[in-house]
Amino acid sequence: MKEKELDDRKYQILQAIIRTYLETGEPVGSRTISKYTDLNLSSATIRNEMADLEELGYIVQPHTSAGRIPSDKGYRFYVDQMLADKEKAVEDLSKTLLEKSDRLDKLLEQAAKTLANTTEYAAMISSPQHGTRLKFIQLSRVDENHLLVVIVGEGNVIKNTILDVAEELSEETVLKLNILLNTHLTGLTIDQINLGMIASLKQQAGIHGDIVGNVIDAVAEAIKNDDDLKIYTSGTKNIFKYPELADQQQASKIVSTFEDQQPLHELIQETLHDSGEDSTNGIQVYIGEESPIDSMKDCSVVTATYELDEGMKGTIGIIGPKRMDYGKVIGTVKSMMNQLDDLYKKKK
Repeated sequence: MKEKELDDRKYQILQAIIRTYLETGEPVGSRTISKYTDLNLSSATIRNEMADLEELGYIVQPHTSAGRIPSDKGYRFYVDQMLADKEKAVEDLSKTLLEKSDRLDKLLEQAAKTLANTTEYAAMISSPQHGTRLKFIQLSRVDENHLLVVIVGEGNVIKNTILDVAEELSEETVLKLNILLNTHLTGLTIDQINLGMIASLKQQAGIHGDIVGNVIDAVAEAIKNDDDLKIYTSGTKNIFKYPELADQQQASKIVSTFEDQQPLHELIQETLHDSGEDSTNGIQVYIGEESPIDSMKDCSVVTATYELDEGMKGTIGIIGPKRMDYGKVIGTVKSMMNQLDDLYKKKK
């Protein structure tokens, strides 16, 4: 019989059969499908559809049971569709994130200008960095010697990597590895993926333990804070308004710091690390020699951590003279912390 494309109903029933069989290992009957799925179909209708699926070669009936199990053709169709759905979901997610990133860039640029204009000091604001929790892993075969590993971390940050494999893996093996890894690793931070857990997963993977180890290495690299940090600055010229900072040598150091930005990276990392420990309501104030940046030992630096959705965090900073208006600065920073989340949500 010439193969025809499955309609939505047959596709849903085939999915239900395969998923149920994967979970139970037992042949699946029409009553099970009607009871445990939301198809809202009678057992008789499901039996007719299962008969068509059997005729098309997607399921088979073991001799000892009235239920059905997936055939190799059924597994192949299921895996191909699952990978296609996952690939489309990742593509859609990537497109959404790129659009959202563009809007966020403009938002943060404007926020830095607003901070500088309001306080009349120099201002900086960093792009949010994703957290360190794993959301999911997707392994897919590229060819007989390579696996594509798609890793999605907190904040929907997507990283891809290609792994070499010594021998070709079947689709069933790849599916089992996907289930094993996601069952045990999803939602964990890199610190929670300890040596004991890695050893256990490698043991469960049997002869594919080395692949599991390589995937975990890729996960560790992907979900750590990345190097894509952007810093938006504004109001550097405001420094020259204050005589104690207007000295050519001193002012030059501060301007160079804003241009180089590496010291600002270090300030941001310290702010994110200290957030909630030595700060009050998320605000940290460094006065003179307390400043973590050498070029700003004659300044005061006020920083705060803001949070967007999905655990993403960034840093707001105001740099000015030690005689700055602390009340105004802290109030402005707090206000910006509260507004960023609302503004970001409106721009989604």
